[in-house]
Amino acid sequence: MSTLASSTGPARGRGHAAAWWFALSAVAIALFAPLPYLTTSLTALAEQDSDLALNYVDRPTPIQIAFYLHVAFGGLALLLSPVQLSARVRARAPRLHRTAGRITLNAILVAGVAGAVLASVNLAGPVGTAGFGLLALLWVSFAVAAWRAIRHRDVPAHRRWALRAFALTYAAVTLRLWLGVLIATQTGLAGTDADVAFDRAYHVVPFLCWVPNLLVAQWFLTRREVSA
Repeated sequence: MSTLASSTGPARGRGHAAAWWFALSAVAIALFAPLPYLTTSLTALAEQDSDLALNYVDRPTPIQIAFYLHVAFGGLALLLSPVQLSARVRARAPRLHRTAGRITLNAILVAGVAGAVLASVNLAGPVGTAGFGLLALLWVSFAVAAWRAIRHRDVPAHRRWALRAFALTYAAVTLRLWLGVLIATQTGLAGTDADVAFDRAYHVVPFLCWVPNLLVAQWFLTRREVSA
C-alpha cells in the first residue's frame, strides 16, 4: 500500500498541477484576451498600432462580424472548457456538465466557422490560411464528434473527442505563449526589431499553436489506454 502511494503520489501531484495550469491559463486568456476588442473599437486599437486591429479595421463588415464572433465565442468555449473536463463536475453536477457542454459545442461551432472565414485574411498569408483554416475545420469536427458520441451513449469516445477538441481550443493560449517566446528570443538574442520579430513569429504559429497540442492529447489518450 505504502509502495503504491509513494510511486503514484508524485505522478498524481504532477497531474493535479498540470490540470490547474490548464484551467487557470485557459480562464485567464478567455477573460483578458477578448477584452480590448469587446471594450474598444477596432479604429481606436488600430491607432494604437495593434497588429490585429490594423488587419481588420478596413475589412468589409462581414469579415469584422466574423472577427468579433470568433473572439467572443472562442473565449466562451475556452472559459467553459475546464468545467467540461473536470471529473468532479461530471460526478457531482452532471446537469451542469451537460449544460456547459451544449454551450461549449455551440460556441465552438460559431467560433470555428468564423475562424474559417478569417483564415483567408489572416496576417500570415498562405501559411496562416492553411494552418488556421485546418485548425477551424478540425476544431468543429472534433466537437461534433464528441456530441455524436454522447448521443450514442459512447462515453469513452465522447471523452476522447472532447479532449482533442480542448487541445484545439487551448490553441488560443499556446498561440500567445509561442508568440511571446519567439518574439523575446529574436529581440533578446538577435536584437531584431519588435515589429519584424512579430511578423516572423506570426508566420510560424498558425501550425505551432495547435499541432503540438493535438499530439500531446493523442499521446495522453494512448498512454491511458495502454495503462488501463
